Formats: sequence, structure tokens, C-alpha cells
Amino acid sequence: MRKATKTTDKIILSEEQIILKLETYCAYQERCLADVKKKMRLLGVEPSEEQAYITHLQENKFIDEKRFIEKFTQGKLNIKKWGKFKIKYQLESKQINKIQIEQELNQIDANIYEQTLIAVLQKKNRLLKEKDGFKRRHKLVAFAQQKGFELDLILKTMNKNIF
Repeated sequence: MRKATKTTDKIILSEEQIILKLETYCAYQERCLADVKKKMRLLGVEPSEEQAYITHLQENKFIDEKRFIEKFTQGKLNIKKWGKFKIKYQLESKQINKIQIEQELNQIDANIYEQTLIAVLQKKNRLLKEKDGFKRRHKLVAFAQQKGFELDLILKTMNKNIF
């Protein structure tokens, strides 16, 4: 078992201190495995010890990849107003399994997703100063794509809602 000791450069934490810091880190907000591993490296955990800490956190429900994916997707869609492409890209950057990502993205209600896109387009449309209809439309499409929405859905929504 580790004991807290101070070297000339940095403090080496005990096992209990590491567990407490990791539990606090995970309790603050949902975390994925990649985030937790990154935190462990910052805390000075040896790679050979990582799995024991991960197992402890999983057994005590501090980390759950499925729950993380659900919360991340809901938050980015509802709060940040991101589209599926951007959500997928961000989850992949966190080393989340592609099959799990697709399963969660497929569960997004199509009506809610379209309403989110409409809200994004309406808000941007109000902010644009461009008078030329073609340029205005192009800017709206580019903005929605930057937010991660699919081009075919953007065009269909814009035609249906007359932007």
C-alpha cells in the first residue's frame, strides 16, 4: 500500500488519496474512461496500477461508459445544440466504442433533432446581416454544418421552413 511522501519535485499520493481524488473527480460530472486515465496520469498512478482503480470506480458506479455517452449526447444536443456529426466526432476523440456511439445517436428522437436544427437556423438567421438571399442561405447551411448537422437534413429543413 502506498503512503503519502514528498519528493523534491512532487508529492506521491497514497492509494486512499488517489481513490478519493478519482471519486471526487468522477462525482463532479460524468467522465469517460479516457478522461479518468488522463487524470490518473496527472496523479502519478503507474500504468500497472490503473486497472485496479478503474475496477474500483466501475464497481462503485463512479464511471459507466454507457451512462457517460447518454449524458454527453443529451447535453451536447440540448444545451450546445450540436448535431450528430459533431457529437460523434467528440465521442470518438474520447476513445468511445463506435458501436456504442451509433446506438446512442440512433436513439435521438427525429422530431426533437429537427426542432433543434430549426432553432439553430432561426437564431442564426436573426443574427445575420446579409441581405442577399443566396449568400444568406449559404451562411446558414455552413453554420449548421459547423454545428454538426447533416447536409441533407439542413437543406430539407430549410426548404420546408423557408429560410
